[in-house]
Amino acid sequence: MAAALKIGTQLKIGTRGSPLALAQAEDVRTRLVAAHDDLSANTIEIVVIKTSGDRILDRHLMYAGGKGLFTKEIEDALLAGSIDCAVHSSKDMPTALPPGLELSAFLEREDPRDAFISPRFSHFLDLPTGAVVGTASLRRRAQALRLRPDLKIVTFRGNVQTRLRKLEDGDADATFLAVAGLNRLSMASAAAEKLSLEDFLPAPAQGAVTIETRIDDERTASRLLPLHHTDTALAVAAERALLAALDGSCRTPIAAHATRQGNLIIMQAMLLSIDGQAVFQAGGSAAASTSEAVKLGAELGQQIKADAGSKFFDDLAAQVEAEIS
Repeated sequence: MAAALKIGTQLKIGTRGSPLALAQAEDVRTRLVAAHDDLSANTIEIVVIKTSGDRILDRHLMYAGGKGLFTKEIEDALLAGSIDCAVHSSKDMPTALPPGLELSAFLEREDPRDAFISPRFSHFLDLPTGAVVGTASLRRRAQALRLRPDLKIVTFRGNVQTRLRKLEDGDADATFLAVAGLNRLSMASAAAEKLSLEDFLPAPAQGAVTIETRIDDERTASRLLPLHHTDTALAVAAERALLAALDGSCRTPIAAHATRQGNLIIMQAMLLSIDGQAVFQAGGSAAASTSEAVKLGAELGQQIKADAGSKFFDDLAAQVEAEIS
């Protein structure tokens, strides 16, 4: 069904309403205007859609279903034709998309690293014994406990501003945020330390913004083509293939990072127990093509899955259930 356009509107962009999501949608609008002479800010409408994930603030998303909570309502609007495209943080995207939709463009990836945030301490390793760290990410929890098993981890939810406010209120001594998000919000100075990829391998697709469209909407896809960054798309394809191979969700502490280096895609991946004490790692390279990137991610995922064994996943499921019960 074609989108119902207001007079003068040529394109509708769907997004969540958080400051970061809006900044990403505004960035896409600015890029579209720069790429097309017949588009202006006034002819591209940003449509804010509240998702289930935005409504759930009192408990961990593991209780309620995971990643798809940040995309379902937006994808419903896309399928209904009330928007033409949707702007997402790639790491929020489930590995399986609804029939009829595709990720048709990726912006060039921002800094993929995690930032250590604390009003009192400059470095993660400077935290005193027993310090309280707030995060809702099982990956960040596991990686923090891997290096500092003495820390106390508490759940922090909400957008960037909410989590920073909780930190200022003394709910925790420190937290972690994506460097990319801080950069997009012009809040880079909030980072006390940018954590190394060696110690804190990021979430798959962290730092990459993607644009989702209907598969049969060639008009919108052609508009987005000048925005597409091939190297980012290849890296994210590999990382999402790893997630799919590991049945990755917000209940699974998985980290991965792929980059293009010349004619190769280079990738590192990691699976952890939620206490960070069991770690399975794999890395490799493949020719820089979409099919080979997907194959690389899938193979590394299968390698980690075999190394970990079924008992690890059974134990992980029990650990997660204990956390949310």
